Amino acid sequence: MRDFEKEAREQPGKKYNYNFDSIVRQYMMRQFEPHFTDGPALELGCYHGDSTMVLSGRFADLTVIEASTEAVNIARKRVSPNVKFVNSLIESFEVANKFSSIFMINTLEHMDDAQAVLTQVGKWLDETGKLYILVPNADAASRQIAVYMGLIDSNNAVTTPEWNHGHRRTYSFDTLERDVTQSGLRVVVRGGLIFKALANFQFDAALEAGIINEQYVEACYKLGGIYPTLCASIFVVAQR
Repeated sequence: MRDFEKEAREQPGKKYNYNFDSIVRQYMMRQFEPHFTDGPALELGCYHGDSTMVLSGRFADLTVIEASTEAVNIARKRVSPNVKFVNSLIESFEVANKFSSIFMINTLEHMDDAQAVLTQVGKWLDETGKLYILVPNADAASRQIAVYMGLIDSNNAVTTPEWNHGHRRTYSFDTLERDVTQSGLRVVVRGGLIFKALANFQFDAALEAGIINEQYVEACYKLGGIYPTLCASIFVVAQR
């Protein structure tokens, strides 16, 4: 049995959430928002609510599903009381109504059976609803550098810290689109967020030291449009 409470906590000597993650979320919204439609929204997995805060500012009707009780308690305190939280596994959740927008932000890589979950989630979309998926990119330049440094066995390896935080796979464009399409969904938009040659902790340290600045980050975002396979994160927007 998986311990979702333990997976949601910081591991000794290894952070899980970096300032760089909040930067990625900002650019994620820049990519996703043009595709938004009005209607009820669902977030699958919220951790401590960083993405929930962003989404709740855009969707008046937002429901959040999270397996960790501790994470739900933390996230609930950070957002409006209008946000509805359900402490449940995605696989056990039963919907009463369909959703116009469903978000899996750094969630799909945590699933034991990603295709089965995607098949289930696809049925929760209304007729024109969209599923927004963001995952860390196994082929990010920083990760490939780590492979050549001998720090990671291969691009798609799941490291021990990642496993301890609940990651069960890594994704590149081919494997992400495979899982989406084999679940009966179709990809309508795809892309990468922020060309990334530094690890998260290095990115944070460089920003704090003034070695890089917002202009550098914006340039990395623009470069990511040319080289999406080397970005920090990859995303798809899918429909039934």
